[in-house]
Amino acid sequence: MKAILHTQYGPADELQLKEVPQPVPKENEVLIKIHATTVTSSDCNVRNFTFTPKLFLLPMRMQLGFPKPKTNILGIELAGKIETVGVQVKRFKVGELVFGTPDITMGAHAEYICLPEDGVLTDKPANLTHEEAATIPLAGNTALYFIRDVGNIKAGDRILIHGASGGIGSFAVQLAKYYGAEVTAVCSTTNVEMVKSIGADIVIDYTKEDFAQIGERYDVIFDVVGKTSFSHSKNSLEEKGLYMTTLPTMAIILQSISTSMRAGKKVKFGDAVPKIDNLIFLKELAEAGELKPVVDRTYPLEQMAEAFKYVEAGHKKGNVVIKVVQNEAGGA
Repeated sequence: MKAILHTQYGPADELQLKEVPQPVPKENEVLIKIHATTVTSSDCNVRNFTFTPKLFLLPMRMQLGFPKPKTNILGIELAGKIETVGVQVKRFKVGELVFGTPDITMGAHAEYICLPEDGVLTDKPANLTHEEAATIPLAGNTALYFIRDVGNIKAGDRILIHGASGGIGSFAVQLAKYYGAEVTAVCSTTNVEMVKSIGADIVIDYTKEDFAQIGERYDVIFDVVGKTSFSHSKNSLEEKGLYMTTLPTMAIILQSISTSMRAGKKVKFGDAVPKIDNLIFLKELAEAGELKPVVDRTYPLEQMAEAFKYVEAGHKKGNVVIKVVQNEAGGA
C-alpha cells in the first residue's frame, strides 16, 4: 500500500510517499481502507514540534525519538470503509463506512490501517462525506472535552473563544451554541463571516480590537490557540469565571494550581483523550444538523508535504483534509 513516511525532523519536505506492506488485522481488529484523513496540529507537533509549548519540548522529544522519530506514519483521524474483519470481531461488518482515530499510535496517512473493534471507531455520519467525517474524531473530541467537561457550559453562559476559526475552535463554537451559551468568537478579518456562519453571536476581529479592552465580561474564556493568557484575560472574566486553554505554559500550570486553592476565577487545562462515547455523541449531533465540519483545503495523499506546510503556517480555517481515495461517488 501507499503511505507517507516521516523519517526525520525538520522541513515538511522530509515526508515521502512510499510503498509499504499492507497491515493484516489481528483477531480483534478490522482492516480499514482509508478514504480521508487530516493534517492536524497534533500531526505537526509529532512531525516537528511545531506548536509544542517550550515546557514540553524535551519530554516530547524523549517520547517521540532521538535522533530520529519512532512513529513513521502520522495521521490521527480517518474515515473509510471496512475491508476485512478479524475472526473475533462482532461490532463491524465488511463494507461498513466508519470514522475514528488510532489516537497516539497514529498511522492514518496511508491507504489502509488496522484498528481494534473496541477502539475509538464507529459508523460514519450518514449525512457527511468522508472528508467531513474525518475532521471530527480528534478536533471534535477536544472541543467537546473543554466545552462540556472542563467548562461545563450551560444555557445562559457567556463564553469567549479565542481561535474560533480553527479546527477545534470551529467545533467549540457550535458545541457552545448547542449547550445554550452566548458565544463571542475571536478570529482574524478573513474568518469573520465563516465564524458567524457556524453560529457565533458576536465576532471580534483581533487585528482591529483587543477583547480585553472592550469592557465585556464572560463566564468562560477558552484560548484554543495559545495566543492570550490568564493575566491578559482575567479582567474580562466574571468573579467566578474560568480561563481554559489547550496549550498550557508553565505560568498556566502554576496559575491552575494556585487558583484551585481559592475562591474566585479559575485556570484549567487538560488532556482530551478520545473516547468512543464522545465519538458516537458527535456523530449523532452531526446527523441531527447540530455539528457541521468546516473544511478549509483538501489535498491528495501525494501532496502531504504541502498540506503540512499550510497547517504549520498557522492560518488554516477549520480543517485540512487529505483525500486518499479519489473520485468516490456520493461520499460513500
